[in-house]
Amino acid sequence: MRVFHWGMMAVLASTIPLGWYMAGLPPDVHKVRLYALHKSIGLTLLALALLRLCWRAAERRPALPQMPPWQTRAARAVHAALYVLMFTIPLSGWLYNSAAGFPLRWFGLVNLPGLAASNPALKSLAHGIHQAAVWVFLALVALHVAAALKHHFGDRDRTLAMMVPGIRVPGTRNGA
Repeated sequence: MRVFHWGMMAVLASTIPLGWYMAGLPPDVHKVRLYALHKSIGLTLLALALLRLCWRAAERRPALPQMPPWQTRAARAVHAALYVLMFTIPLSGWLYNSAAGFPLRWFGLVNLPGLAASNPALKSLAHGIHQAAVWVFLALVALHVAAALKHHFGDRDRTLAMMVPGIRVPGTRNGA
């Protein structure tokens, strides 16, 4: 699960800035190549999100540290929202691409079908959803990181140590 967590974070950390960068470029071959790369990475993230969801459903998760019930509910809600967004972002991008009438090839190897016919109104809607979902995702990731740091430095529990190899619980020698 750590590999999924950090691997997807690394890929997302590269493709979101790529999306912002390429959107501002003038139309040329370089921009088309970057869009193709961005779309292929997005499709890979969609597949990884599906694998991650299946793994999470099959694997027993470690018990959360003791915390007030509202924090447990908040943690579960944020995790659920992050999973929803891991699907919403690439699917809305795929829908945007389809409604724009562009072909979709995964790293130039596999042609994928469109999710809809060319449709300017749907293209605009899907693009808006794609962009908004990225911003909501980034806000939730910031909240997720802040909560992990609060648990580590404020509560001094094992929450962060469970996900980051080599991190010890503050105030302990061996991380126990």
